[in-house]
Amino acid sequence: MSPNNETFRYDDDIVKKFSLATVVWGAIAFLVGVIIAFQMADWRLNFNLSWITFSKLRPLHTNAAIFAFAGNAIFAGIYYSTQRVLKARMFSDALSKIHFWGWQLIIVSAAITLPLGITQSKEYAELEWPIDIAITLIWVVFALNLFGTIAKRRERHLYVAVWFYIATIITVAVLHIVNSIEIPVSMWQSYPVYAGVQDALVQWWYGHNAVAFFLTTPFLGLMYYFVPKVINRPVYSYRLSIVHFWSLVFLYIWAGPHHLLYTALPDWAQTVGMVFSVMLWAPSWGGMINGLLTLRGSWHRVRTEPILKFFVVAITFYGMSTFEGPLLSVKSVSSLAHYTDWIIAHVHGGALGWNGFLTFGMLYYLVPKLWRTELHSQKLANAHFWTATIGILVYIIAMWTAGITQGLMWRAIDPTGRLVYPDFVETVLRIAPLFWVRAIGGTLFLTGFLIMIYNLWMTIKNAPASVKEPEYSAPALNAHPEAAGTAMHRRLEGLATPFTVLVLLSILVGSIFELVPTLTAHSYVKENEKAIPYTALELAGRDIYVKEGCYVCHSQMIRTSHWEVLRYGPASTLAESQYDHPFQWGSKRTGPDLARVGSKYPDLWHFRHMIDPRSMNAQSIMPAYPWLAERKTDFGILSKKLSVMKTVGVPYTDDEVANAEASAREQAAKIAEGLKADAGIDKLEERQVIALIAYLQKLGKTVQKEVAQ
Repeated sequence: MSPNNETFRYDDDIVKKFSLATVVWGAIAFLVGVIIAFQMADWRLNFNLSWITFSKLRPLHTNAAIFAFAGNAIFAGIYYSTQRVLKARMFSDALSKIHFWGWQLIIVSAAITLPLGITQSKEYAELEWPIDIAITLIWVVFALNLFGTIAKRRERHLYVAVWFYIATIITVAVLHIVNSIEIPVSMWQSYPVYAGVQDALVQWWYGHNAVAFFLTTPFLGLMYYFVPKVINRPVYSYRLSIVHFWSLVFLYIWAGPHHLLYTALPDWAQTVGMVFSVMLWAPSWGGMINGLLTLRGSWHRVRTEPILKFFVVAITFYGMSTFEGPLLSVKSVSSLAHYTDWIIAHVHGGALGWNGFLTFGMLYYLVPKLWRTELHSQKLANAHFWTATIGILVYIIAMWTAGITQGLMWRAIDPTGRLVYPDFVETVLRIAPLFWVRAIGGTLFLTGFLIMIYNLWMTIKNAPASVKEPEYSAPALNAHPEAAGTAMHRRLEGLATPFTVLVLLSILVGSIFELVPTLTAHSYVKENEKAIPYTALELAGRDIYVKEGCYVCHSQMIRTSHWEVLRYGPASTLAESQYDHPFQWGSKRTGPDLARVGSKYPDLWHFRHMIDPRSMNAQSIMPAYPWLAERKTDFGILSKKLSVMKTVGVPYTDDEVANAEASAREQAAKIAEGLKADAGIDKLEERQVIALIAYLQKLGKTVQKEVAQ
C-alpha cells in the first residue's frame, strides 16, 4: 500500500436496510395493485368498506409503488454505488440512519392517511401538508449526506451515475417545494395556493417530472453503474453519456403540459409541452442504446445469467416507454388515448418494466454481495424473470387493447352526426373482460416477486453468521493530479459545485418559462364570464368528493374535440375552474366526465346513485358509498375553510365567511326536504351525502355570463 493512501470501509449496513425495505414495500405495493385490478373486474370486491374502495386504494398503490418500492430501491442503489465510485464512506452514518427511518415513517404515514381519505387529490402528490414537510426535511438529510460524500471523495472524477444522482436531488427538491405550497385548514387538510389552470399546469409540471426525476434519472444512474459492473466492461460511449445527460435534464422539464392537451390550458403552453416531449425521443433512445450496447459481445451471458436478463428487459422497457411517451404527447394521438387505459399501460410499462426489472436485477446482484454469499437459486431467479415478463406483457397488452377500444368508441360518430355509443357504460362493458386479463397479468407479476422474496430470504439465511467488513485504500483527493489538461466536460466532472449549479440552471429555464405566465393565466378568462365561488355547503361537498377519491375515476374537463362536446356539452373554459383549489380536471375516465353534471339529474338520483349505483344502472361497476348517508358533515369548520379560500384569492365576503355554518345548514335543509318529499327519506340534513349532492349540482354552473347592455 502506498504511504499516501488512506484506509476506509464502506457503510453497507444502510444499503442492506434500504434493500430489505424495497422488498417489503414492493410486496405491499404489488399486492394492493392486484387487489384494485380485481376490484375493477368485479365491483363487489370493494365490500362496501370505505377504507378499501378502489378510489382509496388506487392512490395508495401508486404512492407505494413509486415512493416506497422504487424510492427505497433508488436509495439502496445510490448508497451502494456512490461510495464505490467516489471511494469514500457516506458522509455521515447518522444522516444515513435518519434518512432511512424518516423515509419509512413517511411511507407508513401515507399508508395510514390515504385509505382514510386524507388527500390533496393531486396525482403523485396526494399526501397532506404535515407529510409534505417531513418529505422536505428527509430529502434535505439525503442531499446533505450525498453532497457531503462528494465533498470528501477520494476520486476527483464524478462518474456518470453521480451526475444523474445530483440531477435527481436538485430537481425533486424544486418540484416538491413548488408544488406543495399550500395553506393548512386543519391538521390533516389544506388548500393549495394555486387554482384551476394554474394548479393544473403546476401539478403536471410536477407530475411529469416526478416520473422524469424520480423514476427515470436515478434509475439511469443505477443503469450506468450496475450494468457495466455486472458485465465487467466500461459504458459503451462516454460521449453519448454526456449528450444523454444534459439533453435529458434540459428537455424533460418542459414536457409537463402534454398531459393537458385539448383542455382549457392556453394553446401556447400545450404546444410547448408537445414539442419538447417529441424532442425527448433523441436523448432517451441515446441512453437506451448506450445501455444495450454496453452489453455488446456478451449476449451469450444474457442467455444464462438472470441478472443480465432483467437488465436487458429493463432497458428495453425504458426504450419502449420513452418512445410511447412522446408518441402520446402528439395532439392527434392524445385525443384518442388521454383518459383511457392506454395511459395505464404506458405507466405500468415504465414503472414495472423499466423500474421494476432494473430493481430486480440490482437486488439479485446486491444481496449476495452484501451478505457475502452466493445466490440461493439461479433457477428460481430465472423462474421469476419469465413469470414477471409474461405477467407484465399480459397486463400491458390488455390495457393497450382496452385503451384504444375506449378511445375509438368515445369518438365514434354515425353518418347523421350522432354518437354511436352515447351511454358511457357501453364503453365500459365492452372492455370489462380485459380487466380480468389485467388482473391475471398483475397476479403473475406479483407471483414472480414472491419467488424473488423466497430466493433472497434463503440467500440471506444461508449467509455466514458474521463476516468482517473489508477495508479499502485510496489516496486522498488532493493527492490526485489536476485535470487541467483534459477536455472541458472532463474538467467539469471534477468540479462538483459548478456542475450542480449548471444542473439547477438547466431545470430552472423551462420551469420559469412555463410556470411564471400561469400566475396570470386567469387573464385569459373572457371579460363577460364571471366565476361564482362555491357556497359553504358546496365546498364541504367538494371536500367529501376529494376525500372519497371520486377524482380517481371522473374528470371535470370537457376537451375541445367534437365528440367530447357532443357527449358532455360545451368545452370547459378557464373561468369554470378559476376558484378550484385544487383543480379537478382528472387524468382517467373509468366513469363519465362530470363537468356539466349539475341539474342533469334530480337530487334523488344522486342520492340513490351514491348509496347503490346498481339501483340507477344495473351495469355500473362503481363502488357503493352507503356510509355517506350515515356520516355527518363537519359544519363547524366551514368558516375556517372559507377564510383560507379567501386568503388564496376566492372572493368571499366577510359575512359569507362568518355565516358559513348557518348558510350551509340552510341549503342542506332544503335539499333534505326535497328528498323527504320525493322518497320519504328523513333526517338527512347533516349527512355527508347532502353536501356531496350540493357540490355535484353546482358543476357546470360555476360561471355566469354577463350580457352587454
